[in-house]
Amino acid sequence: MRIAVAAGPWPGHAFPAASLALALHRRGHEVMVLTGGGWLPALRRDGLGAEQLPTGPPDPRDDDFGFRLHGRGALQAPLIAGVLTDWSADAVVVDTLTAGAGYAADLVGVPWVELVPHPLQDPSRALPAPGSALPPARGRPGRARDAVLRRLTDRGLAAGLAQRRAARCSLGLPADGSPARRLIATLPGLELPRPDWPPDAVVVGPLEWDPATDDLAPPAGDGPLVFLSSSTVHGATELLALALPALAGLGVRLACTRFEAFGRALPPWAVAGPGRQGPLLDAAAVVVGGAGHGIVAKALVRGLPLVCVPGGGEQRDNAARVRRAGAGLEIRPRRLTATTLRDAARRVLSDPAFAAGAQRIAATAAGLGPSYAAAAAEEALNS
Repeated sequence: MRIAVAAGPWPGHAFPAASLALALHRRGHEVMVLTGGGWLPALRRDGLGAEQLPTGPPDPRDDDFGFRLHGRGALQAPLIAGVLTDWSADAVVVDTLTAGAGYAADLVGVPWVELVPHPLQDPSRALPAPGSALPPARGRPGRARDAVLRRLTDRGLAAGLAQRRAARCSLGLPADGSPARRLIATLPGLELPRPDWPPDAVVVGPLEWDPATDDLAPPAGDGPLVFLSSSTVHGATELLALALPALAGLGVRLACTRFEAFGRALPPWAVAGPGRQGPLLDAAAVVVGGAGHGIVAKALVRGLPLVCVPGGGEQRDNAARVRRAGAGLEIRPRRLTATTLRDAARRVLSDPAFAAGAQRIAATAAGLGPSYAAAAAEEALNS
């Protein structure tokens, strides 16, 4: 089967898509990845076909997220459809933020599946609104609170649905259309239990891919290794600069992979620079980062506890779920200081209960991952 895999240029979406593409390639399919130009050399290095995802000309409405997803998707769809037709694609895998590729698949009449690289965000009558970071309600007051929050988010969901239908109709497609299946690329232990799990969604486990080629050697010594995600926390000091005084004197080693140089001298117990994340995570004792799903999943699938400094939306949900599962601690950005970071890192390193919580979540993903996801995609696309 000739399968096109479409994803935007953002690492949190392009990387899981690349992982699934590689797994499909290993199952004997011919695969072409359509994504941002920055990742094309690494994809080709790994034996995949890779081309720039067509985007079309800029539009003054691009600042609006709904237009960027659906209106921009409608502009992209004919361009992507042309690529699919020229390549004779039999099926398409579509990243959840690349709606235009789903429209394109429908235009050319081939099946498609959607790849969701984070926990399911469908509203549920049993859960608080997505992005609220709240636990499931207990008792009548909590259920009333959640009902109010769901009504507020329902307005945005209805607006998004209207934009989606308008985009599809503008292309001559039926107003409603859906993928053959949605692949939810997270750990089951990060999902909140819900009685109304949608029948088209299947949790396939984390999907990990690294465009880096070289390894960053960890600092010498035998102290616990702290892996620092290089994400910048919105509105707060850059994490690496803050972590140096925070972790000094704790007897730890620090490693941070970055696409760019740090630009200042580091103490002998710290390293920062380009390199693959996987080998360092395999050697780490704790992960400190901004609670994006990518780094959270990479840590938890290895049973590593976290210190999360979340931004908004999905990151708040991820950090709250880690904290409630006993797999780490959460520091709100406005409370982030060298002292709070030092205290959190020391607690997570000294108390084995945090590692035990992370290992419980890791166990829920046993048997899942790229091979499982590829088999699920293959089954859906062939049905």
